[in-house]
Amino acid sequence: MPLRRGKNTVACVPFILAMSWQLAVEDPGASVILISASPLVKVARNINKISERLEEFDVEEETHAYLEKRHPHCKVINASATEINNEKHEIHLSNKQIVRYERLCICSGAVPKVIAESSPFVLGIRDTETVEVFQKKLSDAKRVMIVGNGGIATELVYEIENCQIIWAIKDKSVGATFFDAGAAKFFLPCLNEGKQDGPTVSKRLKYELEGDSHPESVMGSALGPDWSMHVNLKGKTVERRNIHIEYECEVKAVYEREELLKMKKETLSEQTEDSWPVYTELTNGKIHGCDFIISATGVVPNTALLQKNKFDFADDGGVKVNDQMKTNLEYIFAAGDACTASWSLSKHWFQMRLWTQARQMGAYAAKCMVCDMRGETAILDVCFDLFTHVTKFFGYKVVLLGLYNGQKLGTDYEIIVRSSERTEYVKVVMQDGRMQGAVLVGETDLEETFENLIHNGLDLSMYGEDILNPDIDIEDYFD
Repeated sequence: MPLRRGKNTVACVPFILAMSWQLAVEDPGASVILISASPLVKVARNINKISERLEEFDVEEETHAYLEKRHPHCKVINASATEINNEKHEIHLSNKQIVRYERLCICSGAVPKVIAESSPFVLGIRDTETVEVFQKKLSDAKRVMIVGNGGIATELVYEIENCQIIWAIKDKSVGATFFDAGAAKFFLPCLNEGKQDGPTVSKRLKYELEGDSHPESVMGSALGPDWSMHVNLKGKTVERRNIHIEYECEVKAVYEREELLKMKKETLSEQTEDSWPVYTELTNGKIHGCDFIISATGVVPNTALLQKNKFDFADDGGVKVNDQMKTNLEYIFAAGDACTASWSLSKHWFQMRLWTQARQMGAYAAKCMVCDMRGETAILDVCFDLFTHVTKFFGYKVVLLGLYNGQKLGTDYEIIVRSSERTEYVKVVMQDGRMQGAVLVGETDLEETFENLIHNGLDLSMYGEDILNPDIDIEDYFD
């Protein structure tokens, strides 16, 4: 189908801004519509290209006018999609408007898995609006419980001050989503020290929005990397740090105080001697009281809108896409957390619902859409050759490369570790003498070298454990 000028050639459902940007760059004359339920859009700034595949960046909020001003052919509609008619190529919106499209990309993101959603004492951190609610609750709290062991939970435990924290995790070590027990041991001393003193500025209220923002039932834009660094996370206790970790357990039940008293529980742990508004019973038999509970147990693809259409879904709930980011329905693409990569994946790449991959998928999907309208096939981007992610935990730079936790390798691999207390932690995953993955904590300056070693598959058998010998400048050999 030829590209038509001056018409709605592309429409995008609640979205990764990277795609709208890339569409405008790939074909400046194309008409691009961004449908967003949120009154704000996310913008990647301060992009630092560390290596060919590894980037770090900040995520900030802007009004819709920012995109429209930068790219005159882009239009933003502040509404939510209520129906997709793939036969008529139409999207029905909550404001009663109908948008026609030639190509559509679904980027509806993910929604948090929240324990006890009906409880007013359980809060899921998902977007800017829920962070504001969280800040308000925290300012009056003496004790909170955090449930989960992923990125948001780990950031919160480190950033929250002046409040007791009970951290319930299902694993044997903290941060198991991103690092192993060795790295967890490296980080543990940081827990009761907390973040370094410094100015904390909330970026949220950068704009005064007219009228209401979007309804509570509508999910706002996902939080960006390092979001907690710019938010005031202080409770009301005098004691600055007090963290108690409950390992290898999950939440069995949540009770309000009145419910608990009616049940006449006689097995309360020491932590419940005081009067708390809510209590959590864990699978290890312990019950803890607190002011409120933060549910940070991961996300699932936000595909409720798509259930009426005949999309092919993966086992994890995401809509399946091929290596051109196409779904099984004609002219409909998908990217980010809402989709599941269903092509033959590279050995060293796997999907993980992170901001890094959402941005990469959005930019690549834009290229695929433009190529499709021109009758061409897009070349799979190099970012899908090798898993890469850079973030910060406990104040340290953390770089994850390839099969950093031995994903896909079963038990047939070995680990080599170099650790310097309070300075750095380096782990490489080796199989048959070849590097398969790496975890780099601290300012190691090894990311580009290790990225190349993993991608090129060089036989490193002759070096053995000297691959991490600090007295050998490995960059001189392999950079």
